Amino acid sequence: MIIRPAEPRDAVAITAIIMPTIRDGTTYALDRTMSEADALAYWTAPDKATFVTEEDGVILGTYYLRANQAGGGNHIANCGYMTATAATGRGVARRMCEHSLDQARARGFRAMQFNFVVSTNERAVRLWQSLGFAVVGTLPGAFAHPVLGEVDALVMYRRL
Repeated sequence: MIIRPAEPRDAVAITAIIMPTIRDGTTYALDRTMSEADALAYWTAPDKATFVTEEDGVILGTYYLRANQAGGGNHIANCGYMTATAATGRGVARRMCEHSLDQARARGFRAMQFNFVVSTNERAVRLWQSLGFAVVGTLPGAFAHPVLGEVDALVMYRRL
C-alpha cells in the first residue's frame, strides 16, 4: 500500500469511496442527501491536504488533514478517514491514521483531535484508542443516528 497526495484524476475514486459512507449516515455528521459534487468539494476543500491509499493501482481509502481550528487552535490537527467498502478490515484505516500522524508532525502540528467520533462506530473508536487517542469528552446524544436515534459523539485527542 502506498499513500500519496490526492490528484484531480482521483476524483472519481474518492467520490466512490466517500458517497456510500455519507449516504449510510451512521458515522459522519454530514448531510446524507448532499450531492456528489458537494461531497467531493467538502473532502478536498482548499483548507485540507487530501491523500489516497493505493494498492496495485486501486484506491482503497482516502483521508484529509487540516488544522482543527484557526488562530489559537491551528497547532492542533484534525483528520477524516474513509475506506472503500471492499477494503474494510484490511488495515487501510490504520495505515492512513499512522500516515496522518507523521504528516501532522511534519507540518508542525503538536496534537491531533477528532471532534465528533460517533460512539456506535466501535471499530473506529477501538482503532483510534489503539493508536494512542484518548476520549477526552462525550457529547451526550449529539448524533442523530438513522437507526438508533440519538447517540453520543466522542472527542478524541492525542499529543504528537
